[in-house]
Amino acid sequence: MNYILFDGPSRNALLPFTFTRPVADILIGIMTIRQKWEMRLGSTTTTLTEEYLSEKYPMVELEENVMINASFLPNDVLVEMVSNLESNQAIFKGDEVIAFHTNENQEEVDFDTYEIIEYQDDCLTVEHTWDIFSKNDAAIREDFEFLTEDRKSQPIPKSVNVIAPENIFIEEGAKLEFVTLNASMGPIYIGKDSEIMEGSVIRGPFALCENAVVKMASKVYGATTVGPHSRIGGEVNNSVLFGYSNKGHDGFLGNSVLGEWCNIGADSNNSNLKNNYEEVKLWSYETEGFAKTGLQFCGLMMGDHSKCGINTMFNTGTVVGVSANIFGSGFPRNFIPSFSWGGASGFTTYVTKKAFETARLVMARRNVDFDEREAAILEHVFEESKKWRKE
Repeated sequence: MNYILFDGPSRNALLPFTFTRPVADILIGIMTIRQKWEMRLGSTTTTLTEEYLSEKYPMVELEENVMINASFLPNDVLVEMVSNLESNQAIFKGDEVIAFHTNENQEEVDFDTYEIIEYQDDCLTVEHTWDIFSKNDAAIREDFEFLTEDRKSQPIPKSVNVIAPENIFIEEGAKLEFVTLNASMGPIYIGKDSEIMEGSVIRGPFALCENAVVKMASKVYGATTVGPHSRIGGEVNNSVLFGYSNKGHDGFLGNSVLGEWCNIGADSNNSNLKNNYEEVKLWSYETEGFAKTGLQFCGLMMGDHSKCGINTMFNTGTVVGVSANIFGSGFPRNFIPSFSWGGASGFTTYVTKKAFETARLVMARRNVDFDEREAAILEHVFEESKKWRKE
């Protein structure tokens, strides 16, 4: 069967992260949503997404296809139901479609003609940016159970101070000495060729992905995920870093999500709790206003390629777009549009020529090319985000 992951109605609610990727490529838990589906289905997937993303994330349509709403994370029951879908069948949870069978000759899908199968169990969904960190605890636990089933961990080094070693899994090539791992509150997964430097103290649930690094004497609280090739230091609490992002120095990052290729300067901090303890509101790209999150703790949402200088201070519930560069004293406003350059004293436009030069240098350091596809995606984001910048 050919499986296609589609963005679904949550795409705009997941901006700025979906400016540069489909919903399927959001990291939550130990893997991206795409990786979760592919491993459980035993099949590769392609993507139905925005046209400007389709060159990098193409869709392959065959004679028979199963379309899967990427906002839904897979579990054993759901995977079995999706695997058994037949022609003109669809799986719904309430009013929202999870998956449906289609063929290449269908010009449009009319669910009134479909046999509807109701999914009534609980499942994890990613429908808002804050779901990425607030549901990360449950996602790490599900991924840990799936990835470690019937597998044996690498031995825990003797110098490691450990609590609940049965909840710790270490992949081949990982390095860790003289650290403290407390897995009594949730599992700890240490990925292939990753490193936890000496003096670090980590409490699960925690996921350190392939080639990621925890720097010396870091303090990490669950539920935190450090994506592939990312680095953390200082104090981190309930946050998710996508691939190739750095928060490598002292300072606090809490209840936050960083996209790819982000960099947090030394001694930078974000607030995750309002002084009056009220519910946090976040900028919504859908309504172009501030939306209620239902959360008392909510920190920083930062899109791909954005960076901040040393000693930057972020207010509770700050949303930073793609390729913004923030620096200077004081608190910048809590919505910073894509391609903004500046800080609390004001912003100018970060022109694409300069932004692309930086992206090219940053990516080359990790042996990744900044190619024409990447440039075209960022050019589109630059144009799309003009209306929010004061130019």
